[in-house]
Amino acid sequence: MEEWIIGLEGTEAGHTAALILALTAAVLHALFGALQKGRHDPWLSRGAIDLAYGLMAAPVALFIVPWPDPSLIPLFILIWAVHVGYKVAQGFTYSLGSYTVVYPVVRGTGPLFTVIGAGFLFGEHFTWGQWVGVALLVGAIYGLGLYNLRHWQVDRATLKPAIAMAVVTGLFVGAYTTIDAYGIRATPNPFTFLAWFFMIDGLTFPVVALIRYRRMEEPPTLGPLALRGFIGGVVAFFSFGSIMLATRLDDVGEAAVLRETSTVFAALIGLLVLGERTGPRRVFLMSLIALGAIIVELGG
Repeated sequence: MEEWIIGLEGTEAGHTAALILALTAAVLHALFGALQKGRHDPWLSRGAIDLAYGLMAAPVALFIVPWPDPSLIPLFILIWAVHVGYKVAQGFTYSLGSYTVVYPVVRGTGPLFTVIGAGFLFGEHFTWGQWVGVALLVGAIYGLGLYNLRHWQVDRATLKPAIAMAVVTGLFVGAYTTIDAYGIRATPNPFTFLAWFFMIDGLTFPVVALIRYRRMEEPPTLGPLALRGFIGGVVAFFSFGSIMLATRLDDVGEAAVLRETSTVFAALIGLLVLGERTGPRRVFLMSLIALGAIIVELGG
């Protein structure tokens, strides 16, 4: 499998595969976010999900794929630290604000900084047409956030702090996307990187969740939480795995921008699953998000 993936690098087939992987990641990432923001405390949900995919990845990392070169240990530590920062920021964001309000702001901040970071780290350069697409996508996502800020009636007292934390979370998204792309490119076998990433990334937040669980006056039943963690762990494998492989096969910036069509899918999940409202203006802004992603793809 790894030979097939490596063989696609730098080819037109690889570009097409990266496009499919990025859009797959968009759908699954929206579902992943909804799983964290659903009925359970987001910190507990995150801990359950991390525990699930950490346990699933451990035997693959330890016994199936080749072990990473020891020289990559500092890189894995950096990746772990950035992801911990991201998840802490995300936990505060989801605790403060409604999913439909904060998710667009997180996802609008991420691609802009990923494109800039990819330019410095990988020498990628967008055309003017692609920058128009980025501006349209990011502007529409932020427009969605501003519209929600004006019209959302739930949790008004914490809405501004929630949006501020969403921006911080988006900065971490840009950081981890760029650094993860560097990591999967630096590891000869991409599946070695994925397996070790998920195993290491699953170490911290189960402990955080356990501490929080023990301090709760009315902790939730563990069965449904464990089921949410298992489903989330499977979704995470395919969501994060897809976008990481996409960044190995093709431009990091393009993959990051295409993933942010997840905002559209998140709004649909918010409407159909979480019962959150979607009006015509929000539908229009979501259409602009999709159009911006198309322009980025065609402009390249």
